[in-house]
Amino acid sequence: MSRESLFGEEAGLGIGEKFKSFVENFRDEQGRLKYLDEVRRMINYEEASITVEFKDLYRYDPLQAELLLEKPREFLREASEALKEVVALESPEYARDRVFTPRFIGLFDTVRIRDIGSEHIGRLVQVNGIVTRMHPRATRMVKAVFRHDKCGGEFPWPQGDDEELGERIERPSICPRCGEGGGRFTLVREKSVYIDWQKIVIQERPEDVPGGQIPRSIEVHLQRDLVERVRPGDRIKVVGVVGLQQFSSTSTLYSLYMEANSILLEEKILEEVSITREDEEKILQLARDPWIKDKIVASIAPTIYGHWDLKEAIALLLFSGVAKLRPDGTRTRGDIHVLFVGDPGVAKSQLLQSASQIAPRVVYTTGKGSTAAGLTAAVLRDARTGEYFLEAGALVLADGGVAVIDEFDKMSKDDRGVIHEAMEQQTVSIAKAGIKATLSARASILAAGNPKFGYYDPSRSFVDNIDLPAPIISRFDLIFIVRDVIEKSRDEMLANYVLETHTNVELFRPEIDLELLRKYIAYARKHVKPKLTPQAKRLLKEFYVEMRSSALQHSQEGAKPIPITTRQLEALIRLTEAHARMSLKHEATEEDAIAAIRIMTSVLESIGLDIETGAIDVGIIMTGASFRARKIMSEVLDAVKRIMDEKGGEGCVRAGELIKILSEKNVPEEKVREAIEKLYRQGLIIEVRTECYKAI
Repeated sequence: MSRESLFGEEAGLGIGEKFKSFVENFRDEQGRLKYLDEVRRMINYEEASITVEFKDLYRYDPLQAELLLEKPREFLREASEALKEVVALESPEYARDRVFTPRFIGLFDTVRIRDIGSEHIGRLVQVNGIVTRMHPRATRMVKAVFRHDKCGGEFPWPQGDDEELGERIERPSICPRCGEGGGRFTLVREKSVYIDWQKIVIQERPEDVPGGQIPRSIEVHLQRDLVERVRPGDRIKVVGVVGLQQFSSTSTLYSLYMEANSILLEEKILEEVSITREDEEKILQLARDPWIKDKIVASIAPTIYGHWDLKEAIALLLFSGVAKLRPDGTRTRGDIHVLFVGDPGVAKSQLLQSASQIAPRVVYTTGKGSTAAGLTAAVLRDARTGEYFLEAGALVLADGGVAVIDEFDKMSKDDRGVIHEAMEQQTVSIAKAGIKATLSARASILAAGNPKFGYYDPSRSFVDNIDLPAPIISRFDLIFIVRDVIEKSRDEMLANYVLETHTNVELFRPEIDLELLRKYIAYARKHVKPKLTPQAKRLLKEFYVEMRSSALQHSQEGAKPIPITTRQLEALIRLTEAHARMSLKHEATEEDAIAAIRIMTSVLESIGLDIETGAIDVGIIMTGASFRARKIMSEVLDAVKRIMDEKGGEGCVRAGELIKILSEKNVPEEKVREAIEKLYRQGLIIEVRTECYKAI
């Protein structure tokens, strides 16, 4: 018997009866009536759908499962009615005037979005993707009520209990009440039946996109209780029927869309990385290697010479610390942000590329090719309907993973400003065109940029070398200066290394296979939540207190450098936890704290060093000025205010006068002019005339 005739015979036997039998009689391994219990739970919670695992239907009746895939619309309509009958047996009152839907999950095959074609039209398919666009909730009419002007009779349209309206309302030509045509048929909107409806767009996950190709998207229509279940940036698994929608009423071209039957929201912790029992054994065996941390670091960009600290920072970022949710609802991030600033040609971009190939979940972008909306989220207008919808940006799409941003310094100032919230609160808030939303952006940021003057000038402070605002710089846990230092012995070793990489490729294989390393990272982030031991806590506390106390040794006329703040202490905790995760340890020990302190000290000495006093001053990063520069700014501002008070608030104070006053305190002229410029930029003074200032 052919498959078509078999399906015809099966349909004749009654899909509804068989599905009703499945719901009432299917037992799981424990002998429990699984779906009858689901129906009772649905009634208790006043819901309108049950979730059915496809494998259960296949076990119970393989032909029914095949029929669901081949003729989903007919199957779902019959199954919905059968489900209503089951509910009616349990609770007749609850079944009245309600529509119940079986939602199927776990199809055996998952189709890539880019592979959905004409052969899938009318079939039930399963796809994975990221929600990139979300249109507002709408209301769809599923049953119209018309009034015939001739007889005054009102009737539902279309006729029958199981039919729904299509894309357009086709007005009746004959009144079913009086049997006559002619006259006017008026739509009675308030008596028609409506359901919630919403349109979203899902895009291929970045890790599923073939190299060098554009990610593909598909429109998904949600109905009833599926509406408002997801947000932009969510990774979802959709089971639905592939349908056609016409470009225009006269066009022969159609686009494909999916009518969702079920949506499964993936966990944020790297659920898409498939780890088998065999993989888990390999991972646990790797973790027992005493040199595992060094091997992980060595596996990052093995063709790049040196830069061990930078590679270690990338490794710590990939593993990340542990996020904490407080009882009051506040959340402390566990993600580590890293910034590389350095001369051209020192392999910053290659390090970023290597990190993007290892990270289990990653979104790669460049500062030059990204706007504020492209990084966070945007409210756009549909050209066809005129309605506004929300579209997710790179940081939202990277939720739960890593956002890699090259050429960070090439972003415009306005565009850079929008990532403040995403870096610390790890959310993206939108309030535009009547759409107010807060999206999750729980991602580590790995960024790289070039110095302001092309090459890094060691005679200037870090803040003077890079064209980035202090609020953004201060949110990075680790910042590295990568300089192209001319040194003969080092240059010889570097040249030999580069030449070898071009002639003996096999010699530079990573210590750990990248696919296994990706799974190792995913396993660690999902299953390992290290806690600080008392010894590690003591060591971090002693380091923090000692660094704070060191400021007193450099006090100068009441001004003190800020060697470390609680922001750096929290960064140290994250680094300690990440270091423990690299060995799959559930306790972060003293050894991990020492490693975190070492790399933090290295960073503070390179970027937080006040080149005038030699003291470590985190204020350089936090405020964009050293403690001495802040003191001079304060004195200049006080002088301007004092002189203006003496003048009764009239006129202004010349720069020369300020230089003369500060010279009595041994402040050089160039430092006074720098202070005036910074005060002017911060809006604390205004220039009334050329080089003549007034305090605001």
